[in-house]
Parts: sequence; structure tokens; C-alpha cells
Amino acid sequence: MNIRDFEYLVALSEHKHFRKAAEACFVSQPTLSGQIRKLEDELGTALLERSSRKVLFTDAGLLLVEQAKRILSEIKQFTDMAGAQGDSMEGPLHIGFIPTVGPYLMPLIIPKIKQDFPELELFLYEAQTHQLVAQLEEGKLDCVILAAVKETEPFKEIEIYEEPLVVAVPDNHSWGSLGELDMQLLNGSTVLSLGDGHCLRDQALGYCFAAGAQDDKRFKATSLETLRNMVAAGSGITLLPQLAVPRTQKSKDGVTYIAARNPVPSRKLVLAYRPGSPFKARFEQLADYVAKQLQNI
Repeated sequence: MNIRDFEYLVALSEHKHFRKAAEACFVSQPTLSGQIRKLEDELGTALLERSSRKVLFTDAGLLLVEQAKRILSEIKQFTDMAGAQGDSMEGPLHIGFIPTVGPYLMPLIIPKIKQDFPELELFLYEAQTHQLVAQLEEGKLDCVILAAVKETEPFKEIEIYEEPLVVAVPDNHSWGSLGELDMQLLNGSTVLSLGDGHCLRDQALGYCFAAGAQDDKRFKATSLETLRNMVAAGSGITLLPQLAVPRTQKSKDGVTYIAARNPVPSRKLVLAYRPGSPFKARFEQLADYVAKQLQNI
């Protein structure tokens, strides 16, 4: 057996489809299928249920998939350590972003990073928190930039930015003329929110519930832009992160944005990485660089 066999096995477990797994590994389907069969013969145990029309792993197969993931992660760390250049900002770097951060932060920082660190080869990925955490754990990502939550506690975290959340209301709302909004005014109100899987949902609703507001159970948005458009249509109010709010206009496209107080709702943006990563100095430099860019917004 060899490393590629482990990659084939993990890809098949992730895609649950021979053709898609083969495409992900850049080999033909017969090659991947043949190598899996060869691995089974070498191990003397069945990894897949051959009688099923679906790709189903046996109990032994599931155990070996998890072990293969750990082996591949260790190999990546070994390779990274061999190729680490201290704190030099060069070479490939795979970074993940959550959807409530990526679309607003990336346009601010990526062009500047490419200009100031031309030898740094960036690979950017966007996914929900639980997906990014799994990919970071498996070594598919070098670091992630997201809002700190319980799932990120096993990793090393570098704080980047304490981001305020802003109340968004329709332009014709009675609060639209306020310079600031006391969060206690939300008592008895219903707020629009993101759907399950978005960490911002729990963070924003935590402040709203504490103020006596309730979640609108009739609607769950899949993105901040959907929330914004629903507010513009007069369907409710919501909390949006500062990065998603227009820089120079209090009102835009039917939505008025109001700073909140008592308390100021916020979330902590962090750069998270694996404790054993050899690129600690690089991540610290990157986090400091991003934090300085955000100070200017």
C-alpha cells in the first residue's frame, strides 16, 4: 500500500461515488476502483459492501478511513515542517472563511496581501464553520478566519477583530432617525435571522433574546444578502455584522443601519490553526496584517 491508496480511500468516503472520487484524485474511475480492490486484497478485509448499489463502507472500512485521514494529516504536517521557512510570507497557503465573513473581508484584504506579499500563493475556500473546522482538522486547510465559537477551542486562535453587530431596519421604520439604538428597545420585537449552521445566527439571536426579542420562525435566510433584501422589503428587522454594512451611508437600498448599545452586540473574529502547525510565525504575521487593515474601516 502507499499514500495514494489512502487518498483514494478518503476521497471515496467523502464523495460516496467512484467517478466523483476519481475526479477529485485526478485519476480514472477504473484506476481508483482497482486500487481500492487491491488494498482490500492486501489487507485481507472488505472495505466496501459490494452488494449495494450505493458506496457503503463496512465497519472495518469506516475505521480504516478515519485512520487514513490521520495518516494523511500527519504526512502533510511532516511535509509542511520540512518546507517551513520560519516567518517568511511565501509559498502556498490554504485559508478558509465563513460565508458571513468571506464576501466582505476578502475584497478588503486579498488585493493588499497579493501586493505586499507577492510570493505568497493564496488558495481561498468558503464554507460554514463546522465544515471549515473539519477541513482544518484533517489538514486540508492551513488556517481559517471565522467567528470564535466552541468548535474552534481545540485550535490555536489569534484574535483579529472585535466586530460590532448593527441593527438593520427598513427605511420607513420608526427607529430610522435614531443615531443609536438601545438594545432593550427590541423587547417584544421579532427579528429575522440566518438558518441553522451559521454561527452568526446563534451569536446575533443571543443578544436579541437577552433584550426580550424573539426569532421569526417563519423564515430562515441562507445568506446575509437575503436578510438584507428581506429588511429592504419591509419584512422585518435584523442584526448584521459591521463588515457587511455600507461604509459611508447610514441608509442604502431601502435599509437603514443603526449602531446598537446597552450592550453593544459583537462577535470576535479570529484566525485559527492547528496547534502543531510549523507555520505559527506566518499565521501571527498574517493575523496582525489583517487586523491592521480592519483598523482602517
